[in-house]
Amino acid sequence: IVWGNYFSASASCRVIFRVIPMSHKAQFSLATSYVEANESSLATRVAPLLMQGFPAAPEHRVTWNNWMRTPFNQWGFRHLARLRPSIDVSAGPGPVGQLQEAPRALDQLCFDSESGLGIRVIEHLVASQTDAFLVMQGDTVLYERYFNGQRACDRHIMFSVTKSLIGTLGEQLVTRGVLKPERPAAYYVPELAGSAFGDATVRQLFDMAVGIDYSEVYDDPNSESSQYGYACGFQPAPAQYAQFESLYQYLPSLKKRGSHGGFFHYVTATTEALAWVMERASGKACSQMLEEVWGHLGCDRDGYFLADPWGRNVAGAGFSATLRDMARFGRLLANNGRHDGVELLSPETVARITAGADPAIYAQNAEFSHWTPGASYRSQWYVFNDHSQALMAGGIHGQYLFIDKPSGVVIVKQSSLTDAVSPFDTDSVRMLRAIAAHLSH
Repeated sequence: IVWGNYFSASASCRVIFRVIPMSHKAQFSLATSYVEANESSLATRVAPLLMQGFPAAPEHRVTWNNWMRTPFNQWGFRHLARLRPSIDVSAGPGPVGQLQEAPRALDQLCFDSESGLGIRVIEHLVASQTDAFLVMQGDTVLYERYFNGQRACDRHIMFSVTKSLIGTLGEQLVTRGVLKPERPAAYYVPELAGSAFGDATVRQLFDMAVGIDYSEVYDDPNSESSQYGYACGFQPAPAQYAQFESLYQYLPSLKKRGSHGGFFHYVTATTEALAWVMERASGKACSQMLEEVWGHLGCDRDGYFLADPWGRNVAGAGFSATLRDMARFGRLLANNGRHDGVELLSPETVARITAGADPAIYAQNAEFSHWTPGASYRSQWYVFNDHSQALMAGGIHGQYLFIDKPSGVVIVKQSSLTDAVSPFDTDSVRMLRAIAAHLSH
């Protein structure tokens, strides 16, 4: 019903699909989609005219309360700075780096969906409510397309792709000797003593191996992840959760459950604890650390972090940037930390991330291993070291940054999926890997 409602909003395409049972969650996964559409109309298909008028009509008004819900998210995801406080990450004074263009018909490439049926890339992009999509190899853009009214200059929130940026910066601190991964978090942040994070090592924070009483359930207003969203300012807090004015107050309140290490437990608050440790160790905000890299990539625009109510950058899910600028960051990792002959990240930093961790540990988490089979989790990245070495960052509502190391392929997907965690995501990972494999030959 959800997908039917979505597609009925567009007169330019007809979708035929069937569903199959999926996992213990008793959800459904899209097995295949067939799009009959005029190609030019797909590029210009837009949601209702949101935020038009002075003021916009109530039914078209995007607010702090609704910006994460369909259809308002198509506007909200690329204009968050108009709704909430933000912290700029400067693109620097230098010229915008020029990218070559050599268009390829990658939208016609077929890949095997989870159902085993072949789906064209363009079919999946439309079905998965893509706002912008780019494939780059080296310095050359092979495919770039915008949907739903998004423009090349728009800065789209990347949600948990932000975690991978933070993990990269943290590993750079380790390389420089500023951060010691074997030390407990409370060594750097005494306020975390007695919390879930206090006696966890920095390495356990990096790799999501903290024993914590926390549920990452986005559609439950009472879950810890929803409480995280209230504390950081993503959503207005209900009265019963309004006691936390900032992440600085929320993080020490989280309680330990069990022991640390030897497992993978995805918790956005763990990234925030890591960021706090990094900031205390370095004396710099994460936004400043990222700016030291971002400002030398030849970016089109400043990026920005959502700021929590105390002005802290939201490190677990709050970064926004243009499509091309996210690709530029990916290219830096593909090039082992060098850009235009300048070392912005140590090769040792990149190598430590791409080495990955133990895939057997990651595989124990059935929910995630179903989504990304063959991966491990290292330093806030999903790392593949099976048939090709690749890094992937993923965020709710369909955000992706994918880097295939051997081929130098970088792919960015920005989306406004109706659901935070969608059945489409498994096929998104299949599509990303298929494109990289195609370009490796």
